[in-house]
Amino acid sequence: MEELYLEDCYIKEFDAIVESIIDEKYVILNRTAFYPEAGGQPCDTGFLYCEGKEYTVINVKKVDGKVSHEIGITGLKEGDSVKGIINWDRRYLLMRYHTACHILSAIIHNETGAKISGNQLSEDKTRVDFSLEEFDREQLKAYEAKVNNIIDKNIPVSIEIMSREEAFQIPSVVKLKDAFPPETLQIRVITIPEIDRQACGGTHVANTGEIPHIEVFKAENKGKNNRRVYFRFKD
Repeated sequence: MEELYLEDCYIKEFDAIVESIIDEKYVILNRTAFYPEAGGQPCDTGFLYCEGKEYTVINVKKVDGKVSHEIGITGLKEGDSVKGIINWDRRYLLMRYHTACHILSAIIHNETGAKISGNQLSEDKTRVDFSLEEFDREQLKAYEAKVNNIIDKNIPVSIEIMSREEAFQIPSVVKLKDAFPPETLQIRVITIPEIDRQACGGTHVANTGEIPHIEVFKAENKGKNNRRVYFRFKD
Protein backbone atom coordinates (compact mmCIF):
# COMPACT_ATOMS: atom_id res chain seq x y z
CA MET A 1 0.00 0.00 0.00
CA GLU A 2 1.27 3.46 -0.95
CA GLU A 3 0.91 5.89 1.98
CA LEU A 4 0.78 9.25 0.24
CA TYR A 5 0.79 11.37 3.41
CA LEU A 6 4.30 10.21 4.32
CA GLU A 7 5.97 12.35 1.64
CA ASP A 8 3.29 14.98 0.95
CA CYS A 9 1.10 16.10 3.84
CA TYR A 10 -0.81 18.53 1.60
CA ILE A 11 -2.58 15.97 -0.61
CA LYS A 12 -6.30 16.64 -0.17
CA GLU A 13 -7.72 14.10 -2.62
CA PHE A 14 -6.55 11.04 -4.52
CA ASP A 15 -7.68 8.16 -6.72
CA ALA A 16 -7.33 4.54 -5.62
CA ILE A 17 -8.51 0.96 -6.11
CA VAL A 18 -10.22 -1.11 -3.42
CA GLU A 19 -7.89 -4.02 -2.66
CA SER A 20 -10.07 -5.75 -0.08
CA ILE A 21 -12.94 -5.24 2.35
CA ILE A 22 -13.21 -6.76 5.82
CA ASP A 23 -16.64 -7.24 7.44
CA GLU A 24 -18.16 -5.04 4.72
CA LYS A 25 -17.01 -1.79 6.35
CA TYR A 26 -13.21 -1.84 6.66
CA VAL A 27 -11.72 -0.83 3.32
CA ILE A 28 -8.12 -1.48 2.24
CA LEU A 29 -6.96 0.61 -0.74
CA ASN A 30 -3.89 0.26 -2.95
CA ARG A 31 -2.94 3.85 -2.01
CA THR A 32 -4.24 6.40 0.48
CA ALA A 33 -3.73 9.93 1.78
CA PHE A 34 -5.77 9.23 4.94
CA TYR A 35 -3.60 9.36 8.06
CA PRO A 36 -4.26 6.44 10.46
CA GLU A 37 -4.40 7.14 14.18
CA ALA A 38 -0.86 6.81 15.57
CA GLY A 39 1.76 8.51 17.71
CA GLY A 40 -0.69 10.72 19.59
CA GLN A 41 -2.20 12.09 16.37
CA PRO A 42 -5.88 11.34 15.64
CA CYS A 43 -6.80 9.85 12.29
CA ASP A 44 -8.10 11.76 9.29
CA THR A 45 -11.76 11.72 8.39
CA GLY A 46 -13.35 12.38 5.02
CA PHE A 47 -15.08 10.57 2.17
CA LEU A 48 -14.66 7.90 -0.48
CA TYR A 49 -16.68 8.35 -3.68
CA CYS A 50 -17.58 5.56 -6.09
CA GLU A 51 -20.04 5.77 -9.00
CA GLY A 52 -21.72 8.83 -7.55
CA LYS A 53 -22.17 7.35 -4.10
CA GLU A 54 -20.62 8.88 -0.98
CA TYR A 55 -19.05 6.75 1.73
CA THR A 56 -18.11 8.60 4.92
CA VAL A 57 -14.72 7.61 6.37
CA ILE A 58 -15.31 7.66 10.12
CA ASN A 59 -12.14 6.03 11.42
CA VAL A 60 -8.72 5.09 10.05
CA LYS A 61 -6.27 2.69 11.67
CA LYS A 62 -3.32 0.57 10.66
CA VAL A 63 -4.09 -3.16 10.77
CA ASP A 64 -1.42 -5.75 9.91
CA GLY A 65 0.69 -3.03 8.30
CA LYS A 66 -2.07 -1.68 6.05
CA VAL A 67 -4.24 1.41 6.44
CA SER A 68 -7.85 0.40 7.12
CA HIS A 69 -10.65 2.89 6.38
CA GLU A 70 -13.88 2.34 8.31
CA ILE A 71 -16.86 3.53 6.27
CA GLY A 72 -20.26 4.49 7.61
CA ILE A 73 -22.31 2.50 5.06
CA THR A 74 -21.69 -0.68 3.11
CA GLY A 75 -21.59 -1.03 -0.66
CA LEU A 76 -17.99 -0.89 -1.82
CA LYS A 77 -16.46 -4.04 -3.27
CA GLU A 78 -13.02 -5.31 -4.21
CA GLY A 79 -11.76 -3.78 -7.46
CA ASP A 80 -13.87 -0.61 -7.24
CA SER A 81 -12.25 2.65 -8.32
CA VAL A 82 -12.70 5.35 -5.69
CA LYS A 83 -11.83 8.98 -5.11
CA GLY A 84 -10.77 9.84 -1.59
CA ILE A 85 -11.23 13.33 -0.17
CA ILE A 86 -9.68 14.33 3.15
CA ASN A 87 -11.47 16.55 5.67
CA TRP A 88 -8.83 19.20 5.06
CA ASP A 89 -9.75 21.66 7.81
CA ARG A 90 -9.28 18.93 10.42
CA ARG A 91 -6.10 17.58 8.82
CA TYR A 92 -4.50 21.02 8.52
CA LEU A 93 -5.37 21.92 12.12
CA LEU A 94 -3.72 18.71 13.35
CA MET A 95 -0.69 19.31 11.12
CA ARG A 96 -0.15 22.69 12.74
CA TYR A 97 -0.66 21.28 16.23
CA HIS A 98 1.79 18.45 15.55
CA THR A 99 4.57 20.74 14.36
CA ALA A 100 3.95 23.11 17.29
CA CYS A 101 4.20 20.09 19.58
CA HIS A 102 7.64 19.27 18.15
CA ILE A 103 8.81 22.83 18.78
CA LEU A 104 7.55 22.99 22.37
CA SER A 105 8.93 19.52 23.15
CA ALA A 106 12.34 20.50 21.78
CA ILE A 107 12.40 23.67 23.89
CA ILE A 108 11.41 21.81 27.07
CA HIS A 109 14.09 19.19 26.41
CA ASN A 110 16.79 21.75 25.60
CA GLU A 111 15.95 23.91 28.63
CA THR A 112 15.52 21.14 31.22
CA GLY A 113 17.00 17.95 29.77
CA ALA A 114 13.64 16.26 30.31
CA LYS A 115 12.72 13.35 28.09
CA ILE A 116 9.38 13.62 26.31
CA SER A 117 7.29 10.64 27.37
CA GLY A 118 4.15 11.21 25.32
CA ASN A 119 1.80 13.59 23.59
CA GLN A 120 -1.82 13.72 22.46
CA LEU A 121 -3.23 16.00 19.79
CA SER A 122 -6.85 17.09 19.47
CA GLU A 123 -8.72 19.78 17.58
CA ASP A 124 -8.89 22.23 20.49
CA LYS A 125 -5.69 21.53 22.43
CA THR A 126 -2.57 19.41 22.65
CA ARG A 127 -0.72 17.99 25.62
CA VAL A 128 2.92 17.07 26.11
CA ASP A 129 4.13 14.71 28.84
CA PHE A 130 7.72 14.83 30.02
CA SER A 131 9.85 13.35 32.78
CA LEU A 132 10.96 15.94 35.31
CA GLU A 133 10.98 16.04 39.11
CA GLU A 134 9.87 19.65 39.34
CA PHE A 135 8.95 22.37 36.90
CA ASP A 136 8.52 26.08 37.24
CA ARG A 137 5.04 27.06 36.11
CA GLU A 138 6.22 30.63 35.50
CA GLN A 139 8.96 29.28 33.24
CA LEU A 140 6.29 27.75 31.04
CA LYS A 141 5.35 31.25 29.85
CA ALA A 142 8.96 31.70 28.74
CA TYR A 143 8.72 28.45 26.76
CA GLU A 144 5.50 29.71 25.19
CA ALA A 145 7.25 32.92 24.10
CA LYS A 146 10.13 30.93 22.59
CA VAL A 147 7.74 28.77 20.60
CA ASN A 148 5.96 31.83 19.23
CA ASN A 149 9.29 33.41 18.34
CA ILE A 150 10.22 30.33 16.31
CA ILE A 151 6.81 30.40 14.61
CA ASP A 152 7.42 34.01 13.57
CA LYS A 153 10.77 33.12 11.99
CA ASN A 154 9.05 31.22 9.14
CA ILE A 155 11.46 28.29 9.34
CA PRO A 156 11.07 25.61 6.63
CA VAL A 157 10.14 22.14 7.91
CA SER A 158 11.45 19.21 5.88
CA ILE A 159 10.48 15.56 5.55
CA GLU A 160 13.12 13.00 4.59
CA ILE A 161 12.83 9.27 4.07
CA MET A 162 16.24 7.89 5.07
CA SER A 163 17.90 4.53 5.14
CA ARG A 164 18.14 2.96 8.58
CA GLU A 165 21.91 3.44 8.59
CA GLU A 166 21.70 7.12 7.63
CA ALA A 167 18.98 7.89 10.17
CA PHE A 168 20.96 6.27 12.97
CA GLN A 169 23.68 8.88 12.46
CA ILE A 170 21.27 11.44 13.95
CA PRO A 171 21.67 11.53 17.78
CA SER A 172 17.97 12.14 18.47
CA VAL A 173 17.01 9.16 16.31
CA VAL A 174 19.60 6.88 17.90
CA LYS A 175 17.83 7.42 21.24
CA LEU A 176 14.81 5.66 19.71
CA LYS A 177 16.87 2.91 18.11
CA ASP A 178 15.14 0.11 20.03
CA ALA A 179 11.75 1.31 18.75
CA PHE A 180 12.60 0.29 15.19
CA PRO A 181 12.43 -3.46 14.50
CA PRO A 182 15.14 -4.95 12.27
CA GLU A 183 12.75 -5.13 9.31
CA THR A 184 12.39 -1.33 9.30
CA LEU A 185 14.77 -0.38 6.51
CA GLN A 186 13.65 3.22 6.02
CA ILE A 187 12.94 5.89 8.62
CA ARG A 188 11.01 9.13 8.16
CA VAL A 189 12.74 12.13 9.73
CA ILE A 190 11.20 15.56 10.37
CA THR A 191 13.65 18.47 10.58
CA ILE A 192 13.10 22.00 11.86
CA PRO A 193 16.62 23.44 11.38
CA GLU A 194 18.43 24.33 14.61
CA ILE A 195 15.28 23.46 16.59
CA ASP A 196 14.39 19.78 16.27
CA ARG A 197 15.20 16.67 14.25
CA GLN A 198 13.50 13.39 14.98
CA ALA A 199 11.87 10.29 13.54
CA CYS A 200 8.14 10.84 13.18
CA GLY A 201 5.35 9.33 11.08
CA GLY A 202 2.86 12.18 11.57
CA THR A 203 1.71 15.01 9.32
CA HIS A 204 3.43 18.41 9.52
CA VAL A 205 3.33 21.86 7.95
CA ALA A 206 6.04 22.94 5.54
CA ASN A 207 6.89 26.15 7.39
CA THR A 208 6.60 27.24 11.03
CA GLY A 209 4.93 30.45 9.84
CA GLU A 210 1.78 28.46 9.09
CA ILE A 211 1.26 27.83 12.82
CA PRO A 212 -0.81 30.26 14.93
CA HIS A 213 0.72 31.51 18.17
CA ILE A 214 0.24 29.14 21.07
CA GLU A 215 -0.69 29.65 24.70
CA VAL A 216 0.21 27.26 27.51
CA PHE A 217 -2.96 27.23 29.61
CA LYS A 218 -2.53 24.31 31.99
CA ALA A 219 0.22 22.34 33.74
CA GLU A 220 -0.16 19.43 36.11
CA ASN A 221 1.67 16.65 37.89
CA LYS A 222 0.83 13.15 36.67
CA GLY A 223 2.71 11.04 39.19
CA LYS A 224 6.36 10.78 40.15
CA ASN A 225 8.64 12.56 37.66
CA ASN A 226 5.80 12.90 35.16
CA ARG A 227 4.62 16.36 34.18
CA ARG A 228 1.96 17.36 31.67
CA VAL A 229 1.60 20.65 29.80
CA TYR A 230 -1.43 21.68 27.73
CA PHE A 231 -1.38 24.29 24.99
CA ARG A 232 -3.81 25.62 22.39
CA PHE A 233 -3.79 28.12 19.59
CA LYS A 234 -4.60 31.73 20.35
CA ASP A 235 -7.68 33.17 18.64
